[in-house]
Amino acid sequence: MALSARICKAELNVIDMDRHYYQQHSLTLAQHPSETDERLMVRLLVFALQASETLSFTKGLSTDDEPDLWQKSLTDDIELWIELGLPSEKRLKKASGRSQQVMVYTYGSGSAEMWWKQMQTPLARFKNISVFHIDTETTEILSKLVQRNMDVQISLQDGEVTWNSGDKNLSFTPEKLR
Repeated sequence: MALSARICKAELNVIDMDRHYYQQHSLTLAQHPSETDERLMVRLLVFALQASETLSFTKGLSTDDEPDLWQKSLTDDIELWIELGLPSEKRLKKASGRSQQVMVYTYGSGSAEMWWKQMQTPLARFKNISVFHIDTETTEILSKLVQRNMDVQISLQDGEVTWNSGDKNLSFTPEKLR
């Protein structure tokens, strides 16, 4: 018997003073059976960091042809392709060719650092790829905040992120690697 996805709902209030974007989003996140709570919360965080009216979650782990999140134009062109984790050079090359901009958000430690050391040189030829890292301490705290129904406020100013949900507050700055 196949395991089914866990459905989580999030009321996300984004206050992005860097981009002058202020919006409430009612989101439904399907957590694939193989997806960790840490990865689910990184998806929610990255949505907030790049929030727009046209940004959306994709089928994610269940398909190889789509990123974790993307933003499409009205003509169905991919404007922004967002990958989480440690994508291969081949996958990023494909994303770079299909999208105007590609963003990679690595998280955790150890393997993310090794991945970046290996990918720095090959990625140098792609001008439309940006890479960010979210530290282990932050993602471990976020993974403990998963609930089926979440009410989250995320504020961004000068690159610093402040996450508020219930009585939990967390401040951090994603590291821009490229």
